[in-house]
Amino acid sequence: MTTSTAGKEKLISDVKVVLNDAEDLLKQAASSTGDRAVELRERALTSLKRAREKLLDVQDSMLERSKAAARATDDFVHDNPWRAIGVAAAVGFLAGLLVNSRR
Repeated sequence: MTTSTAGKEKLISDVKVVLNDAEDLLKQAASSTGDRAVELRERALTSLKRAREKLLDVQDSMLERSKAAARATDDFVHDNPWRAIGVAAAVGFLAGLLVNSRR
């Protein structure tokens, strides 16, 4: 498993745990009154904020990686225009064969 895949799975797992905890806290707050209800709601909100921050961090990371991939692709195409044309033609040809064979 790659680091990126492991990181995604860990993030998904972490977010699920945080959301389940927040849901449990909100359920407890609904059945509680007074200071206890306020405390539970605040804890739930804190958990949700933490999940949101993690998701924003991952979003920023993915955005940076996609920009780097786009720059690398752009550099490759500018450095090797005929190779890029050949690769695009080959991919187009294979896609055409696949589409045509499904008919």
